Amino acid sequence: MKAFYLMWVIILSMKKIYIYPIRSMMSHGDMISSDSEKLLSSLSSLLDDYDFEFIDNFKKANEDGIVLILVQSGGSEGIFKNEVYPKFKGPYYLLTYGSSNSLAASLEILTFLKQNNKKAEVLHGNDEYIAKRIKTIAESENVYSVSRLGIIGEPSDWLISSYVDKKQCLETFGIELVDIPQEEVIEEIKAAKEEKDTAYNFEYDKKELSKALKIYAALKKIVEKYSLSGFTIRCFDIIKEIKSSACLALSLFNKDDVIASCEGDVPAMITAYLALKKLKVHSFQCNPQWIDPSKDEIYFAHCTLPLDMAKSITLSTHFESGIGIGIHGEMEEGDVTILKIGAKLDEFYCEEGVIEKNEYRKDRCRTQIKIKMNSSVRYFLSASLGNHHQVIYGHHRKEISEYLSSFGLRQVI
Repeated sequence: MKAFYLMWVIILSMKKIYIYPIRSMMSHGDMISSDSEKLLSSLSSLLDDYDFEFIDNFKKANEDGIVLILVQSGGSEGIFKNEVYPKFKGPYYLLTYGSSNSLAASLEILTFLKQNNKKAEVLHGNDEYIAKRIKTIAESENVYSVSRLGIIGEPSDWLISSYVDKKQCLETFGIELVDIPQEEVIEEIKAAKEEKDTAYNFEYDKKELSKALKIYAALKKIVEKYSLSGFTIRCFDIIKEIKSSACLALSLFNKDDVIASCEGDVPAMITAYLALKKLKVHSFQCNPQWIDPSKDEIYFAHCTLPLDMAKSITLSTHFESGIGIGIHGEMEEGDVTILKIGAKLDEFYCEEGVIEKNEYRKDRCRTQIKIKMNSSVRYFLSASLGNHHQVIYGHHRKEISEYLSSFGLRQVI
């Protein structure tokens, strides 16, 4: 009985890969069947923790696994367009091999899908490469649960290039963007009691600290009410209404693996969330303050450094308003990765550099770092995906680039 129970546990825990085959009616059936069987047998042995299953419809699509369109022959393009495309909304992963014009047909289908702005990729190469890509895709696709990220209020007025399509975000990343009225949060803050359990003994003006921790307590209720994995907040409205800032609250949330982005910056929130999901590391949302193209150096600054990313912390005021609390943190010198996903969710920037020093100037946001980039800073001056970027400790360019590319995003250089 125990062995029977364990067998079912293993079966239920296996990840599904559904195979939907298409082929031209003019194709040589025996040869194609043999080639397909050989490929799938090899992939199955390389991915022994996945369960492969042929399907003839898309009812199971994306319920508990990923779908691969097995393009078995040339001449399949019309079949895909007329029979697959109207019924299956993607993402489209086209599995191919090196015979019967399977690859040629897949490339034509891929071009059609890209023309229609669909997420698609051709899975082709040696079996080990294909197996690795399938595993990465299966881990990237959010087929078992949907994450919820909140948008409190709207993006700040100056974020004129940061609109994100909610439907596209759900389809691409499995992230549901939830609108939350700013008024609801304001009322929660006004009714909140000071949050005591922060594990930090801050030394600062008691009145200002009390207001900042009430904001934290109110936002905790919002996170719980809406079952959020993170949020972004139009924080300058908080400053106007409460006469305090959300910087400390956001820094505490980020420390505890709840993504908290300021200024209502949705792309920045999504970037930080995916970095946490993939790398299990926190990131510092900040913006360039000064760029030296001749030396490939950038000075970044902001007021909401996650507290666990600081080697030392001094509380100060919020920079632009001069009130509330901002985080003046000293960061560890050393290797970092700079990351940003664009608002259209089709491009990303990811490069590495070195924090060479911390500094403190009164005319900038409170946490200030100088980064020497390992590559040209030209991107920031000619192709930047926004002002806010995420700074992450360590070398992660290769890993995060492969991860985001698996969603169909293009890397901006």
